[in-house]
Amino acid sequence: MPFTFGTVNALAQSPTEIVARAEKFLDAEAPSLVETYAWFHTHPEVSFEEQATAQKFAELLKAEGYEVTQNVGGHGVVGVLRNGDGPSLMLRTDLDALPVTEQTLLPFASTATFTMPDSSKVGVMHACGHDVHMTNMVAVARYLARNRDQWQGSLMVIGQPAEERGLGAKAMLDDKLFERFLRPDFAVALHVAGQFPTGTIRLVSGPAFANVDSVDIVVKGRGGHGSAPDTTIDPIVQASELVISLQTIVSREVKPSEPAVVTVGSIHGGTKHNIIGDDCRLQLTVRSYTQKVREQVLAAIRRKANAIAQAYDAPEPEVTFSEGTPSLMNNAELTERLRETMVAAIGSENVLVDEPTMGGEDFSQYGLAGVPILMYRVGSVSKERLARFEKMNVPPPSLHSSQYYPDFEETIRTSTTTMIAAALELLAPKESAAK
Repeated sequence: MPFTFGTVNALAQSPTEIVARAEKFLDAEAPSLVETYAWFHTHPEVSFEEQATAQKFAELLKAEGYEVTQNVGGHGVVGVLRNGDGPSLMLRTDLDALPVTEQTLLPFASTATFTMPDSSKVGVMHACGHDVHMTNMVAVARYLARNRDQWQGSLMVIGQPAEERGLGAKAMLDDKLFERFLRPDFAVALHVAGQFPTGTIRLVSGPAFANVDSVDIVVKGRGGHGSAPDTTIDPIVQASELVISLQTIVSREVKPSEPAVVTVGSIHGGTKHNIIGDDCRLQLTVRSYTQKVREQVLAAIRRKANAIAQAYDAPEPEVTFSEGTPSLMNNAELTERLRETMVAAIGSENVLVDEPTMGGEDFSQYGLAGVPILMYRVGSVSKERLARFEKMNVPPPSLHSSQYYPDFEETIRTSTTTMIAAALELLAPKESAAK
C-alpha cells in the first residue's frame, strides 16, 4: 500500500534541535566537504562520460554503509540504506558537467577538456552547480547514515547521469530503477540558483521547470556561384526567412497566457563569400509547460519550415526533434508539507515562493513514473556579491555561464540543513509520527 501524505509529522526533534545538530555536523565535516567539492569541481565530465565522477560518488556512499550499485542506466549510482519499517524516500543528485571553458579564476578552476564530435576541443566545467548538488548529497547521506535513531524507513540515494542531455532519468528508469531497488513514496532534489542569495530557498507547487525540446532543421537548396543566384535555390535566404517566421509562433499562435519560447541557438551555412551552398542548418531549443502547447509549437515549426521551402520551390527540409524533457510538476501536497518543515528549520523569511522557470530538468521523469516529487532551488551567491553586481549594473553570471561559481560554504549549509529536515520529516519514526 503506498504511503499517504496525512499531516506534517511531529519531528523526532524540534526544528531548533535539527538545525543545531545539522550545524554541529557541518562544522565537523566542513574540511571534508570542501575537499569533496573541490574534487568534483576539478574532475568534471560531460553527459554519458561520468565514469570517474560516479566512482567517486559510489565510494563516498559505500564508506557510510550504503548498499551501492553502479552502472544503472549508464554511469548511474544507486545507494540504499534500510532502517526498519516505514516510508521510502529517494534523494537525487546529478553527476554531469557541461562543455564550457571555465573563466572564474578560482584557485581550483577546472582545466579539464573534452573532444567534441567535430574533433574540436572545449573546456569542461560544473557551470550548472552539479558539483554542489553532489557534495550536498554526500553530506545528507552521511548525516542520515550516522543518525539512524532520528528516522525510520528506507532511503535511496541516486547519482544520475546525463541530466544536461535530459536523458539520464529515463535511462535509469528504463534500467528498472524502481523494480530493482525500491519504489519510493517520495522523491526530493534541489538545484542551485545563480541569481538568489545564499541562506534562502525557493519552492513552487505545480509547474516548476519547462518542457524542453531540441529541434534540428536542415534547409535544402541548390548550390552555385554567388554571382548567379538565378541558377540556384539559396538555402541561407530560406533559413533567414525561417528564423523570423519562427518568432511569430509564440507571439501570434500561442495563447498569450501560455508561456512558450522558441530560440534559434545556432545557424550554419555556406563555405565562402561567392558560393551559394546546398543547405543551411539550424538548431533550436523550444520551451513550454503544457503538453498541448508543446505539441502546438512543434507542429508549427515543421509547418513553417515546409511552407517556406515550398515558397522557394526548394526540396523538403529535414526537421528532427530530439532530447525532449517533459515539464517538471512539483506535487502540491508534498510541496506544502515540506514548505512548513523548511520554514520551521530556517525561518519564513528564508523560504520564498518560486516562479516557474523555462529551464529544463529531467527529474520530472520520476514524477511521470507516479512518484510524488519536489525540486526546490537554493540561493548560491552571497548578498555581498549580489550587491556588487547590482552596483556595477550587471546581472550575476547565470547557470551555464563560464563565470558562474557558488559561494560554496554558505550554499552547502542551507542546502544540507533543509534537505536533512525534509528527510527527517518524511522518514519520521513511527512513535514520532503518532504524536
